[in-house]
Formats: sequence, C-alpha cells, structure tokens
Amino acid sequence: MSRKTRLNFLGVMSTFLIQFTVFAQSGTTTYSSLGIGQLNTSGLTQNQAMGGLGISYGNSLGVNHVNPALSVQNYAFNFQAAFNYNRLTATSGDRTAELDGGGLSYAAMSLPVSPSKMSVGVGLNQISAVNYDLSQRGPVQNSDLFSNNVIQGNGGLSETYVNTGFKVAKNFHLGLQASYVFGSTVRTNQLRLENENGERVGVESEYYERLTLNDIAFKGGAHYMLPLGKQRYMHFGAIYQAYGDISGKEFAKVGDFGQASNPNAPGSVLRDNVEGSIYLPNRLGYGVSYEKLNKFVVGLEAQHQDFSRYRSFDGASGMMNNSFRVALGGQYIPDLFSLESVFARSMYRMGVEFEQTPYLVNNTAINDLGINFGASIPMNQLSLMNVAMKLGTRGTADNGLVRENYFKVSLGFSINDNSWFYKKVFE
Repeated sequence: MSRKTRLNFLGVMSTFLIQFTVFAQSGTTTYSSLGIGQLNTSGLTQNQAMGGLGISYGNSLGVNHVNPALSVQNYAFNFQAAFNYNRLTATSGDRTAELDGGGLSYAAMSLPVSPSKMSVGVGLNQISAVNYDLSQRGPVQNSDLFSNNVIQGNGGLSETYVNTGFKVAKNFHLGLQASYVFGSTVRTNQLRLENENGERVGVESEYYERLTLNDIAFKGGAHYMLPLGKQRYMHFGAIYQAYGDISGKEFAKVGDFGQASNPNAPGSVLRDNVEGSIYLPNRLGYGVSYEKLNKFVVGLEAQHQDFSRYRSFDGASGMMNNSFRVALGGQYIPDLFSLESVFARSMYRMGVEFEQTPYLVNNTAINDLGINFGASIPMNQLSLMNVAMKLGTRGTADNGLVRENYFKVSLGFSINDNSWFYKKVFE
C-alpha cells in the first residue's frame, strides 16, 4: 500500500473518532483527546473540596493560589503539596470500561514579606492533562475492508509560577502572577486494515504527533473585604488569566507501525519540528463569599473562557466551544480553639460545581456536574492534612458519544510555622 493511500486512511484522527465506541481509556477523560486536554481550574485541595471556591475567599492555613491577591492572607510560611487519584466508568453504546489513574497534583509555597501587607509565592501546577486510549473498528467506505484504529495520547501543560499579593488600601488587595508555561503532548493513531474475517490486509500504519510548548503567561487578581459587623464579612474577588499565543514546535510523521516516532526511520515526515503556536483563550473569574470569622464560609463563583477562539497548532478550532463553570461551596469549623478534639478544630468543606466544558462534539456541548466534599485536619503544630473528594458525571451516551461517571480524590498536606494554629488575625 502506498504512503499516500495510508495517509488518506490516517486522516480519520482522534477528534473524529471520539464519536465511536470506547474500548479502553486511562487517566483523565476520553474528551482530553480534544484541544489541550482536560483543564484544571479548581485550584488546590482545599479549593477543590468547595467546588473550586478560591477567587473570593482564602485563609492563612493554606496556599492561596487561585487568586494571587489572597496570598497576602498567608501570615506565616506555608508549603503545600498533594497527590490525586481518579477512577471513572466510561459508557458508549453498549460498551463500558472502568479506568483509573493518578499522580502528583501540585507543589506550592507562600512566604510573607510583611505579614498582612505583602507576600510572595512560588509553585508548580498542572494547567491541563491529556491521557486517553481509544479503540474503534468500523467499515471503510466504498470497500469490503474494515479499519481498526487505536488512538492514544498523553502529556499536558504545566506551569511554574511566582506571585505576589499586597495590600493597596484597608481591606483591599491586589495580586500578580507570572508563569512559565511548558509541556508536551504525544498523540498516535495506529491503523490496521482487516477483511471481514479479521485478518490483516497490507501493512499496519501509524501516525505520530509530538507538540512541545513553552511561553510566558500572566494572571492578575483583586480582593475586597467588606465588614458587616462583629467578625462577619463579605468578600469580593476577581481574576484575569492572560494566555494568548503559546509558542511551540511540532513533529509529525506517518510510517509503519513502531517507526513513526523515530525521525530517522523510513516514513513520511509531515512536520519536522516546525515552529508555530496555539492560541489559548484568556480566562475571567469572579465571585462573592460570606464569612463568619473562625466559624463558616459560603460562596458563589464563576469562570469564563471562550474556547470558540481556541486555535490548534495548524490553525483549526478543534471542535471547541465557549466554556464556563459555576461553583457553590463552603466551609465549617466546629470549634477552632478546642483543646479536647482535633476533629472539632478541623475545617469541613462541601461544594457543587457545574461546568460547560470547552468540548463540542456532534454539535453537543459536553457538560460536567459534580459534588465535592473534604476536610483539613490538624496533624500536629506543624502540619495539616488536606483531603478533597468529588463524585461527578461528564458527557452523554447519546449521539454515539461517551458518558463518564467518575470519582476523584486529592490527598495532601500543608506545613506552616510552629504557631500556625494560633495565628488567626481578628479584625
């Protein structure tokens, strides 16, 4: 079979094959085959437990990463890290698969320069994740043959960042964050032609694509605290994440199975580390929270990102849509100063979040709805254990698409100075 003929068959790529039956998948979500993958906009563990709440509210016991303006509330040194585990059941048609995966979520540190007036922070965070493994078998048009495709992808985007938060006026704070965005994704499409008996016809082919990205991004944040009475406050927050064009290089090749990833092996090189960029839309977020100091918080927040403006490396929109998410969540502390029970001093959290994801398949918007809960439990005077869990459903099994029911857990810790437990400021 000629290279040209094989290339024509390989034109059916993963963004099209997501409409077909899922046989296997690992990691995040089937839909991470689209765009830059599954986005992470829910913040750190304590934010995730409240549905992603973190634009309008933060506290001194954890790193405030979502809104850099809130980092001024870190009155003492704080280091925080977490691991995650995901498990989902994917259903398409009459086929079901149970899948799981996990790894390091983030590492972050915050340090006060002048307590309650200015702070700085650094960290490593995941922006998006690509991790899927799909199989599909179907008839080849105008032929007696069948195509057997295995479509795989892994990688994603991460950021290392430095931020600062500072007091501008009484109860009013601003924050800035500069990030080095980096990462790579590898996507493959293995094609095998078979006759009606399942016997291979011709040579098995493979399409290999590696995209490497690196650039600079910025985020700004604002926070205002309105006193309502004794130890009661309204918090208002907003963030603006600026991405835009993200530079990179792409290598793409078609060859015999197992040869496409090797630039020196026989095959057809389509793009040989060609320089270019993707366009990642900017994100706007805002929210409001009500707090009774040291007792409870409840908040409502939203984020918008117009992925209809997204452009892939080759300039395509990639079946993307306007994305938005809404989070309603809160926190409750039974007795922050209890000397008898560590569980009375713990912070218990719960939240609900709805997201219209960026993915648009068969003119169908892919929605994600989840309920979140978790806690921060004092382990000793130096450490705090953080846990967040989420039960959710994503997508639909209609129109040949994929519905995913999933469970996520994030488990991490915070380390503060040796008097973190008693350093709550009363205003």
